Amino acid sequence: MKFKGIIFDLDGTLVNSLEDISDAMNSVLTSLNYPTHTYDTYQYFIGSGLRNLVSKALPASNNSDDQIEICFASMVNEYREICTLKTKPYEGIVELLNNLALQNIKMAVFSNKADELTKKIASEIFPNHFDAAVGLSTEALKKPNPFEAVEISKKWNLKPEEILFVGDSDIDMQTAVNANMFPVGVTWGYRTQEELKNSGAKLVINSASELIDIL
Repeated sequence: MKFKGIIFDLDGTLVNSLEDISDAMNSVLTSLNYPTHTYDTYQYFIGSGLRNLVSKALPASNNSDDQIEICFASMVNEYREICTLKTKPYEGIVELLNNLALQNIKMAVFSNKADELTKKIASEIFPNHFDAAVGLSTEALKKPNPFEAVEISKKWNLKPEEILFVGDSDIDMQTAVNANMFPVGVTWGYRTQEELKNSGAKLVINSASELIDIL
């Protein structure tokens, strides 16, 4: 099978956004006199959307739906201002995207980050690289729901099996399996190789350059 398109996860796959996300949430927690968390802890909060991250970061005694919604709104406001402050592409990613563009491989981003923020980060850090950058607009469409991935394949006029789905988490691998795309896990993100393989990864890579070999 010759792969003609690639859908990338964003956080932990294309960019290391851990510090900006953590700093924004810790700012909200500090304002409420709640305990903050380390970057290492936030590594395990990332992947299911910012609302989910807020819920995990709040103390168990202050985790009502109302409190989550209030803190989520505050966190997004904080994060919107700093979302590209410390966030950087992982090593070799820019070179990879340039190489793929030369091969006329179609590329898109599909993230569980809010749609507005996904588009902002993708366009500012990787201008003109992606045909589409899709984030979370409706909770029901959150990964591992494959709907948005399949919609991208339709826009490209490609079969799902002609597309690589590249991500760093179990949720990404489950999304790829659900979309009937080829799941590729990356080890430089926020999860382990074992977790990726157990979640359906058909291939796990340790560097961006390895993706070129697949194609």
